[in-house]
Amino acid sequence: MQNAKQLIFILLVLLLIIANTEVLAKSTDLKVLMVVSGYGQQQGKEAPGYEFNEFAKAYLVFKHNNLLVDIASPQGGSVEADRYDPSKLYNQEVLTDPSIMAKLDNTLSTAQLTADDYAGVFIVGGKGAMFDLPKDTSLQQIIADIYQQQGIVAAVCHGPAALVDVKLADGSYLVANKAVNGFTNQEENLFGTKWMKDFAFMLEDKLVERGGKFQSSDIMLEHVAVEERLITGQNPSSTVVVATELVKSLGIKPKPLASYEDDRTLGLIAQLLGGDLNAVQALKNAPDQYNIKFVGMYGYQYLEKAKSQQEYQHALTLMTLAQVAMNNPKLEVQIAKAQHKIGDKHAAADTLNKILATKPDFKPALDMLSTLSL
Repeated sequence: MQNAKQLIFILLVLLLIIANTEVLAKSTDLKVLMVVSGYGQQQGKEAPGYEFNEFAKAYLVFKHNNLLVDIASPQGGSVEADRYDPSKLYNQEVLTDPSIMAKLDNTLSTAQLTADDYAGVFIVGGKGAMFDLPKDTSLQQIIADIYQQQGIVAAVCHGPAALVDVKLADGSYLVANKAVNGFTNQEENLFGTKWMKDFAFMLEDKLVERGGKFQSSDIMLEHVAVEERLITGQNPSSTVVVATELVKSLGIKPKPLASYEDDRTLGLIAQLLGGDLNAVQALKNAPDQYNIKFVGMYGYQYLEKAKSQQEYQHALTLMTLAQVAMNNPKLEVQIAKAQHKIGDKHAAADTLNKILATKPDFKPALDMLSTLSL
């Protein structure tokens, strides 16, 4: 009798081990399709491509969580990335991964894909996505099929351009009546002017036209919208969160990843713009954890769109934090403009005079100083 009980116990343990092994196998067998623009791969002419930074960050999230990955583009084959920094840690990790680089060098064409192979699709951004992805009917069908078979659809930055003409079986647009976002009109006007004149549409406008409930955060700050298996991110800083939300939507508990300097820096900026002055002290306490020059450049751009006294002050705070590290007369003039906008003409004049003490012929400083009535 005792032997029989022991045998039953052993069998139960074996069954539990087998069951757990099957669950693990199923989670590690899940495959995600990553889609990149192939528009940059044009002979004899400059053309925008996909964002390697976004590809790298998203891929590393999927790899870290044991997801299989295929890469596709509208035409298949080789694809061209926009200019990027290969020394970034996340880019280095991907560039030295021969298996994924081989797939990136020979992408699948969207016409040869089968939706049943994928638990989700992640569409990488980059200006090229505005040109070829919206026109790809094969891609539209794959996205619709993955979504309708209860899969996850995710896109970041300009990647949501691939969604604007995706229709479901009932004839409705995929994005209709869903929270959605992507690169905003404001961001485009500040950072996308080189190619914007060639766009067939503005992404924010088209998503709204298709019935999407567009939402966003301040320029270049992380924002992710999640609704009904649709996950969209506003800009490059949203990439990791979009990829992580896709992992979570597949029923997998995401493994923690080390944060990246650029994402930490934008997170700090978001804290400051939200009124958390502890962010200033955090930067001063650990400057090596952040990109101080990026803080200054953000403040420079932020002043260009600022409309309130609070926003002028935020821009001034950001630029002042980076003032010494950057030591740039153009930034100094922008600081003077911010000081002027908050009503401190004397501080603005002092800033301009300090520039002219070392650069007496610096025209932007001379021009602005001549307009100040003290």
